[in-house]
Amino acid sequence: MTAPATESRPRDVELLERCGDACRRLETQVARAVVGQGDVVEAMLVTLLARGHALLVGVPGLAKTLLVSSVAQALGLSFGRVQFTPDLLPADITGTDVLNEVEAGRVTRRELSFMEGPIFKNLILADEINRTPPKTQAALLQAMQERQVTVGGVTHELPDPFQVFATRNPIEQEGTYQLPEAQLDRFLLEVHVEYPSEDEEREIARRTTSGALPELEPVITIEEVRELGQLIPRIPVTDEAVDFAVRLARASRPDGEDAPESVRRYVRFGAGPRGSQALVLAAKARAAMRGEAVADVDDVEAMVLSALRHRLVLSYRAEADRVRDADVVEGVLDAVGR
Repeated sequence: MTAPATESRPRDVELLERCGDACRRLETQVARAVVGQGDVVEAMLVTLLARGHALLVGVPGLAKTLLVSSVAQALGLSFGRVQFTPDLLPADITGTDVLNEVEAGRVTRRELSFMEGPIFKNLILADEINRTPPKTQAALLQAMQERQVTVGGVTHELPDPFQVFATRNPIEQEGTYQLPEAQLDRFLLEVHVEYPSEDEEREIARRTTSGALPELEPVITIEEVRELGQLIPRIPVTDEAVDFAVRLARASRPDGEDAPESVRRYVRFGAGPRGSQALVLAAKARAAMRGEAVADVDDVEAMVLSALRHRLVLSYRAEADRVRDADVVEGVLDAVGR
């Protein structure tokens, strides 16, 4: 495989070395609070480096909330949590204009001022995002895409970095709402949090019942977080990897020439161009995590399930035949060739 020709960038080489070291220190620090879940932590770090957003899917009690808050502490980022409920309003997330009385000498006048909502933090935990109606979910759309919110006709910039980690319970349906496709498409990755192993669960039971959890210390500064985020788009990627990512995304569409039978049978709508973009960007971030100077086909393959599964709209036949999004993505991988 050949990488595109690039000029020597001593600064980028230095940043790449620091990136691999910083990720190892972050993983070590998070492991002080969270037992196991190494694959999930890796996917979260990929999301952070790529300046994207992630949807964490798992049953209650798997430390999804603890994972996000621990990463925020280890990065030294400001952290905001929004507990999504059916009665949550958009203003409860973005903030709102409030009327204040201001004294100027002997005169008291009223002025509107903007009161920031919890979204004005570096790292946002949108807890149980599917528990609020689409109207409130839509309050995140502009923020996740443009890193800004508009309230009362005035646009407010969000902090840099700004990233959303949302959680969703896959088994509870009462009092929940389907996430709109436009919302799902804004998540770089969908990461499934699985049950711990027996040994890990034994350690969880021991550690969490023996006193307070350890306080995590920031291992990198917010300036370093910004620098590493700016590095990822500059990471070279092989032509073969880009071609592989595009073919995977196109094969997930039922009307695509390379779509396998499982896609034509069970998929209503496949991944759009954001799917191939997400694959390439996540592959670059994964390569940088490992200190590799070039993202290749292996990096794309490693990220394909997390990057594409939530971008597939499955048919009713898939539900009837108990076909999962992971099964469809596996069929796409087999059809395109590994």
